[in-house]
Parts: sequence; C-alpha cells; structure tokens
Amino acid sequence: MDVLQGAALFAAAFIAGAINAVAGGGSLVSFPALLAAGYPSKAANVTNSVAMWPGYVGGSYGYRSELSRQQRRIALLAMPSILGAIAGSIILLQTPESAFDQLAPFLIVFACLVMVLQDRIARWAQAHRLVARSRDHVPAALHVSIFVLAMYGAYFGAGLGILTLAVLGIMLPDDLQHSNALKGLLSALINLIAVVAFVAFGPVRWAPAIVMAAGALIGGYLGVGVARRLGKRGLRTAVIVYGLLSAAVMLIR
Repeated sequence: MDVLQGAALFAAAFIAGAINAVAGGGSLVSFPALLAAGYPSKAANVTNSVAMWPGYVGGSYGYRSELSRQQRRIALLAMPSILGAIAGSIILLQTPESAFDQLAPFLIVFACLVMVLQDRIARWAQAHRLVARSRDHVPAALHVSIFVLAMYGAYFGAGLGILTLAVLGIMLPDDLQHSNALKGLLSALINLIAVVAFVAFGPVRWAPAIVMAAGALIGGYLGVGVARRLGKRGLRTAVIVYGLLSAAVMLIR
C-alpha cells in the first residue's frame, strides 16, 4: 500500500463512517475502495469489517445520550446479535474465495435494493402489526430479525445499518434518532464479534485496516452531528448509485 492508496482508503473510511452514523450503507463505499486498491474480495470484506468497527464505536459514543434511555432494549437484543454474528462469521470463514467473488456483487445489489425499498418494507410491516405494543416491549419477530441481520452483517457488512434501521423503525416505532442510535450500537456489537473471529482466523490486511480504522472512527463520531441535522434522501440516493456502479464493475471483471 503506497501513500496515495493509503490516503484514498482513509478518505473512503471517513466517508463510510459518517454514512453509517447518518443512514447506514457506509460499507458500500469502503468495501469497493479496498477492491479498487487491488485486494481480493474475501480479504477486502474481512479487512473492511475490522476497519469499520471503530466507526460504529465513535457513532455510539456520539449517541450516548439516546442510548442511555434504551438499556432494556439493548439488553434484550444483545444475545440474538451475538449468536447471529458468530454464525455469520463461521459461514464466511468457510466460504471459498472463488465463491465469495461470485456472491459479492449480488450482495451489494441486494443492499442497494433494500435502500430503495426501505419505506415500502416499513409500511408493509406496519400493516401486518409486526410492531412493539409498548415502549418496553420487544416483539419476538424482532429477536428473529436481529439474529438474521447479525448473520448477514458478519458475513457481508454492506447494508447492515440500512437493514437494521429499517427493521427497528418498523418494529420499534420511536424517534428516528433513538432508532439510529440503537442501530449503531447493535452494528458495533455484531461487528465486534466478527472482528474477533476475523482477527483470529481471517485474512485481514493490517496496513489498510489500521489506516481505515482511523478514518472510520473520526467519520463515525462527526457523522452523528450531521445525522441530527441532515435528511437522508439525498445521501441514500448517492450511496445507491455508488453501490450499483461498484457491483457493475465487479460483474464486468
């Protein structure tokens, strides 16, 4: 990794960390940046998970006030997050490089599709009453959903924040900032489990991981301030376009 690549990866991670704090989907920026730098897809995915984790921590620290009011929710959703992340990490580590090469562009497209359909999914779930009955109630469907999301997030991080925010907004109707704060903390927990597994057994590329971790940490912390003021529609559109272009380049390659 030369100086120019390092600067580009730091910038990509900074932007990704801020995007994760605002709306989710930051890995649709940082993961393709690692691919563009020449890293194999599986190593890029593992390295991206390690690098993005400090960004979630920075965002959770920025949202500490909103999180302090959701301790019961955090306690109830921690276990399905941990178990799902363990399962997803094991599946990824067992996936051959060639298979992941073929899966990666379709996973990116799936994450982009979720962004596009997020509002419709929310309306569908509201209509089917898959929601909490009170502020302290966490529906069974949410436990299952978080487990599945944790598996996906540990296997392929791109779009985890988007999916989680959509599910929380559907099943735990609340102020958007509270949902965003909870989304960030659960993402941090899921990624922590994945990071431990990948550091122990995965093909982490440490030079870009360290550079990007610094960018993600700063971007994640600063992104909370942006999230409190910014609408998500423009950012969501930009991330979708970028993700689809990245997936197209991977398919062509």
